[in-house]
Amino acid sequence: MGGKMLRQCVSWAFSVGLFLMVSVGKCETGKEEVSAAKSLVWGPGLRADVVLPVRYFYIQAVTHTEENVTYSPGSNTFNVVIKVLSSREHVRRYVPAPLDRNDGTFLMRYRLYGTVSEGLKIEIFHQGQHVGQSPYLLKGPVYHEYCYCPEVEPQIWKDTVSCPAEEEQISRDFINFPSIDLSLLLEEVPNRFGDRGIVHYTILNNQIYRRTMGRYTDFKMFSDEMLLSLARKVRLPDVEFYVNVGDWPLETRQMKDNPLPIISWCGSEDTTDIVLPTYDITRSTLETLRGVTNDLLSIQGQTGPAWENKTEQAFWRGRDSREERLKLVRISKEHPDLLDAGITAYFFFREEEKELGKAQLISFFDFFKYKYQVNVDGTVAAYRFPYLMLGDSLVMKQDSKYYEHFYRSLKPWKHYVPLKRDMSDVIEKIKWVKDNDAEAQKIARSGQALARDLLQPSSLYCYYYIVLQEYVKRQTTKPEIRNGMEHVLQPTDNESFCNCKRIANIKEEL
Repeated sequence: MGGKMLRQCVSWAFSVGLFLMVSVGKCETGKEEVSAAKSLVWGPGLRADVVLPVRYFYIQAVTHTEENVTYSPGSNTFNVVIKVLSSREHVRRYVPAPLDRNDGTFLMRYRLYGTVSEGLKIEIFHQGQHVGQSPYLLKGPVYHEYCYCPEVEPQIWKDTVSCPAEEEQISRDFINFPSIDLSLLLEEVPNRFGDRGIVHYTILNNQIYRRTMGRYTDFKMFSDEMLLSLARKVRLPDVEFYVNVGDWPLETRQMKDNPLPIISWCGSEDTTDIVLPTYDITRSTLETLRGVTNDLLSIQGQTGPAWENKTEQAFWRGRDSREERLKLVRISKEHPDLLDAGITAYFFFREEEKELGKAQLISFFDFFKYKYQVNVDGTVAAYRFPYLMLGDSLVMKQDSKYYEHFYRSLKPWKHYVPLKRDMSDVIEKIKWVKDNDAEAQKIARSGQALARDLLQPSSLYCYYYIVLQEYVKRQTTKPEIRNGMEHVLQPTDNESFCNCKRIANIKEEL
C-alpha cells in the first residue's frame, strides 16, 4: 500500500440514548504518524451557546513533530463519541462520520432533535487516544434548532457567534440609503414592483408578519424559514422591509434618483438592491443533514481525487440559460483535449440542440474529478459558484456584472482565475494553468480556504442579522403590521423538549 499501514475499524452508529459513536470501513495512517495529543480541534460545535441547524467543528491532524498534515491521513483517522451527560435524558440526534477534507482537516457535523438539559460530552479519539483537549464538555442546556430561545441582548449573540463588526458588501449596499421612509415605500414599492414577486415583511416584538405581491412568490419559504430560525436565536429589531424573491435584482435607480431599498438574493453593477445570501445558500444552511445532500458542509467531504490525480481538463455542465454557455460548448468541440463542456437541458435556445447536442447529467460530486471548473453566469449569477469554490479544483470564473453577497471578498488570480465575459480567452487560460500547475493549485487552495470561512453557517446568520441591523438604523418611521399581512408562526415541535431558560428569566423579571 505504498508504505501506508492499514488497520480494520468497527463501523457502527447508535443515535438514540446515552451516546453515539461513528467510524467507518478501513483506516489509513498517512506518510507520518498522526499525534492524538498534538492534533487540534476547534469550532462553534464545541460550544453549547452557539445554536445552529447543524452544529459543526473541525479537526486538524498534526504529526508528532508538530507539523500540520496537509494530505488525507485516511478517512478513519478520528473517531467521535457524543454522550449525553445525564443517563435520564434520551435525545434523538444525527451524527454522521467526520468528513475527510483531503487536506489533513476533518469536518464533524451533528444535528440535535431535542434540547439536552444537563449537557453533552464530546470525545474525539485517534487510535484509542484522546485528541487535543478531548473530552469537550458542553454544559447544558444545549438547545436544538427549533427551540424558541432568543438571546435578548443582540451584542451578546453577535459576540458568541463571532460576527464581524461590519461586512464590506453590506456597507456598500447601504450607502445608497442614508434614510428609509417606510410610508414612502408603502406607496412606491407596490406601484413599481408589485407584479415582480415581492414579499413585504414586518418584524415586531420578534414576531414575523408578511404579505406577498405578484404571482411568483413561492420562494418566500426560504426567507420565511431563515427569519424564523434567526428569531429563535436572537431578538430581532423592529423592522419593515421588502424582499425580492425573483432571480433578477430590481432597483435601477441610482442614489441621485432616490432608489428604493429592495432586498434581493443577487446584485448587479447596474442596480442598487441590498444583497442577502441566495435562496440556495439559505436552504443549504437550514437543511444540512436533513433535506439536501449538496449542502455547503457536506460538499467539503466530496471533492474528488487528490489534485495530482484529477483529470487535467476544464469542465462545465449546465442549462442553455446564456449565450456564452453555448459559445463555451462550441469551443469545447474545437478543443476537446482541454475543455469538456456540455448543455444538459434546452429551454432558451432549443434550435441549437441539433448542432451542439445534449450532454448527460452528471453528479455534482463528479465535477471534482476534473482539475479546472469553469463558472459561467446563468440568468443571473450562477448559484453553483460557492459550491465550486468549496471543492479543491481550480475555479475559472467568467467576468460578470452580477454578484452574490460574498463576491467582494474574492480576488482574481488569488482565489480564482478570471475569464473574459465573452469567453474568448478560455483556451489561453486553460493552457496557462496546465503549464503552471503549482500556481494553479495554490490559487485553488486559497479560494477554497476563503470560501470555507465566508460560507460557514454561523457567518450566514451574522450576515442576515447585520443587514437587518443596518436597515433599522435608517428607518425614519416606525414599522407597522399592514393590512393583508399574516402572522408567520414558529413551527410547533411538541415532541422535542425545549424549556428555554432565557424566556423563563424574562417572565420572572416582568
